[in-house]
Amino acid sequence: MGRMEFTILPVTPYQQNCSLVWDANGRAALVDPGGETERLLAEVAQRGLTLEKILLTHGHLDHVGAAAEIRARLGIPIIGPQREEQFWLDLLPHQAELFNFPPAVAFTPDQWLDDGDTVDVGSLRFDVLHCPGHTPGHVVFYQPDAQIAFVGDVLFKGSIGRTDFPRGDHAALLSAIREKLFPLGDEVRFVPGHGAMSTFGHERRENPFVGSASD
Repeated sequence: MGRMEFTILPVTPYQQNCSLVWDANGRAALVDPGGETERLLAEVAQRGLTLEKILLTHGHLDHVGAAAEIRARLGIPIIGPQREEQFWLDLLPHQAELFNFPPAVAFTPDQWLDDGDTVDVGSLRFDVLHCPGHTPGHVVFYQPDAQIAFVGDVLFKGSIGRTDFPRGDHAALLSAIREKLFPLGDEVRFVPGHGAMSTFGHERRENPFVGSASD
């Protein structure tokens, strides 16, 4: 397997993390491009990368805001999330009004993902974990060789995803974190949808919402 490189690009006033990942041959994907299309594509160009696909963890506007535009411009596919997320993607125009984002159009990904699927980006292979709770079709992308997970809004450093949205489920979220993410290993680093990176081990021990301290 190739070696994974990545950089985190916080976008929009909400500063949500969009990740640019690529392999040794410069074949790349954007994970959760929430906005600022020009800036994201400039970063891809400046690094001399070839963008092959867009990966989405969930359908909230601040994580998918630039996805449809980049797909239209480059003709590359949008992969993920899990199909229960169509509920949120259909609401994108409404989400834009609600959060004072630029107008957004509803869209459907080129490929839905399910738990246990894999996604290739060049020579890199990502494992897909369906982790509902924050939203019903939320997925996590895990790269086992690099031991890095892109977890969207499931888990944060010192916090967990909100579950007060329509179709949110607090119990499902806790169980996804404890039964799907933590078993990947304490040393696994993760990129959350907002804020700093952490490790599953650190959150397993210290996270006030889901760590051992919360039991």
